[in-house]
Amino acid sequence: MSGQVSKRPKRYVSVFHQTCVDIHTQNTDKGEQTDIDCRTDGGEANDGEIKMVVAIIRPEKLGAAKTALAEINAASLTVTNVSGRGSQPAKKGSWRGEEYTVDLHQKVKIECAVADIPAEDVVEALSEAAHTGEPGDGKIFVLDVENAVQVRTGVEGPEAI
Repeated sequence: MSGQVSKRPKRYVSVFHQTCVDIHTQNTDKGEQTDIDCRTDGGEANDGEIKMVVAIIRPEKLGAAKTALAEINAASLTVTNVSGRGSQPAKKGSWRGEEYTVDLHQKVKIECAVADIPAEDVVEALSEAAHTGEPGDGKIFVLDVENAVQVRTGVEGPEAI
């Protein structure tokens, strides 16, 4: 462990994470070898599982979502421009005298795989960042991931995240 302490805001500080850092620091200060695998990039593990959090939100909320994820140290993400239909009503318009209906709305899909950061923290951060209170704010899904492989090193499982 590098000795760095997470820069997460106080509302996201995990008791498990702080205890883990304290135990590791005490043991290494005494010159003892510790077998506790503590990571500084998040709180409690997801019961040793990898979770994929998928959020479909308004494009104008992408900046706030990225900032919220960075605040909880879940900065790794994939962003895709998508279009879809949900509870948001269709828009009607006219062009060159012809009326048309737009029933597929432009959205942004954010995918964030997590192992050491609780998926609930990611859902909470994304939900708060994307909320406007209007229809069309989006949806968030949490999926189990069977395995992950880091292409460069071949590392598998939660360590690949």
